[in-house]
This record gives sequence, C-alpha cells and structure tokens, in this order.
Amino acid sequence: MYYYIALARALDDRMWVLQRAGKAMFVISGPGHEGCQVGAMWAMDKQHDWFVPFYRSVAACLVKGMTPKDMLLGLFARATDPSSGGRQMPGHYSHPRLKILSTSSPVGTQYPHAVGIAYAAKLRKTGEITMVSIGDGGTSQGDWHESLNWAGIYKLPVIFVVENNFYAISVPLRKQVAGENIAARAAGYGMPGVVADGSDVLECYRVAREAYERAKRGEGPTLIEYRVQRLGSHSSDDQQERYRPREEIEAARQRDPLLTFRAYLESVGLLTEERYQALMARIRREIDEATDAAEAEPLPDPATALRHLFATQHDPAFYRPDDQIPGPHPPHPWLSSGSGPQGLGRGDEGDA
Repeated sequence: MYYYIALARALDDRMWVLQRAGKAMFVISGPGHEGCQVGAMWAMDKQHDWFVPFYRSVAACLVKGMTPKDMLLGLFARATDPSSGGRQMPGHYSHPRLKILSTSSPVGTQYPHAVGIAYAAKLRKTGEITMVSIGDGGTSQGDWHESLNWAGIYKLPVIFVVENNFYAISVPLRKQVAGENIAARAAGYGMPGVVADGSDVLECYRVAREAYERAKRGEGPTLIEYRVQRLGSHSSDDQQERYRPREEIEAARQRDPLLTFRAYLESVGLLTEERYQALMARIRREIDEATDAAEAEPLPDPATALRHLFATQHDPAFYRPDDQIPGPHPPHPWLSSGSGPQGLGRGDEGDA
C-alpha cells in the first residue's frame, strides 16, 4: 500500500516539474488524497470490478493497474495514450481493458455513467461492483443527486466515494454544504453514509471493504466521505496561498498520508530505514524510465483529429486491438450511411 502512495506522489511531483518546464500544458493532481484512494481501491476486485475516476484519482488508477507511463502519455498528449490517444486534457484517466471509464471536464458527469454500469451489472447478474469518485465540489451538481437517487431506489452495486478536501477550487465547504457533512445526505437516498479520516489508510480500506461486501450481498450502494488534506493548489492554474491561511496549509501538511502511514509502518516494524531508501530508489528509477519512454512516443497524426466524433454501441473502431469487447457491434445508421448531422458520418469522413 505504501508503495502506491509513494509512487503516486513521485508521479505527481514529476508532472508538476514537467508542466513548469513547459512540456505539459496543465496539471491537476492529488497530493494528500493518496491514502484514501489506495485504501479504497484495495477493497475492490481489481480485475473484475469497475472504477470511474475523477481528475485527482492518480493513486487509485495506479492500484487498478495503470502505469506511470500510461499517465505520462496523457500528460504529453501522445498518440499511444490509453486514455484517449492524446485527445483528453491531463487528468482524464481511463483504460478500457482495466475497466477504468473515461470522464469529461464537467464535474459530476461521471456519476450517472457509474450508476449505468452498476445497473447493467445488476441486470446481467455479473457480480461486478462499481466504485466512482468525486470531490466535494462535485456534490453540488444535479448529476450527483440524481445518481444517488437512482442507485438507492434500485439498490445498485455501486460505492460512491467523495474525497472531501474542503475546497472546490477556492470555494470553502461551508459555502456549499449547510449540514455537518456530505455523508449525511445518504439518508435521503436510502443508503448508509460513512465519514472516514482520509489520512488513515487502513480506516479507508475498512469502510470501503464494508461497502463492498454490502454491495456484494445485494444490499445496494454506500456513500463514503473521505476527509482528506489538499496539500497543493487546485491545479497548475491556481495559487492556494491567495485564499487559504498559511497556518491551515501547514496543518494540512502534518496529516500527509505519505508521512503518517510511513510512521505507522515504522512503529509496527514493517518498514525500516533501509527498506524505505530502497523503495524510494526503485520509485525514482521507475518514474525516470516512464518519463523518458512516454516523452519518446509520437504525437497524434493531425489527420486523426475527427475520429470518434460519433460512436456506435461498442464501436470496435474505438478500441485498440487488445481492448476489443467481444460480441456483435451493429453500426449506427449515421455511421454506415454517412447521413449524420452535417454529413459527418462514416461515409463522408471515414474516421469521424
């Protein structure tokens, strides 16, 4: 678990360095969120279950199976980026083969998609559980409320995770939530709501595992609010010192899961200084190798810019060869006849 926390932090640090060096246009990441993400994802069946991330889900996606190179390919907007082939902005992580669903910029839109996956799993009796993450700001969106309502009514196998760092960019939580916490809203949707310390990795695992077992038993969704520390600015376009008191920022750094979990592991004899130094050397090497490999990949061909504007159900053209979903994929009439809006069908644009 500590390996993934430290790996995510090292990757985050590298992405910020690359952005400041002019090699990436934008960075939005999750320093301080790693503990809850690793703990929560550890509770899932990583091969069988689905994950719908948000833009801070670096550590969770690493645990689910993405590599630092995968994420850096997106940062560099390379053609081999598994998230989108270089089309999405950095932070929109996805990987079809790993059952990590793509998300879009409007916060909250990932929640209806996650509920749709869970609904399909229930209808098909696949036993798959879906976990979906969001920040505290996203819980003010209508999509979030509609998703919880639907999941509660149909007792869907989904775990709703809110990573509450108390700021939606610069808007503090007290200006978004009238109650004491976000998890209390769960009662209105007929599901349990749990508040956990997002800096306590093992506590995060425990509550996620309880939610997982509940979903497996067919008892429906759970809302988990992890209270985490945002250790940096919202993104590379933000400067948190303009709206957060210095004392608050320093207090948050004292609860950094990278430090607190290391201290715990040392206290129980599971991590020695020698093992720690060896682990950090391994991580530095992995990040350096991933950076060099990702930067060396080609940029997308401009001729592919109009691909995937329209899609069929499970359109085989969307997937790489190793990501094909088996089964019949009947073409949408727009794409087969070229009669779509403004003539942008497969007959007119080929790759559209």
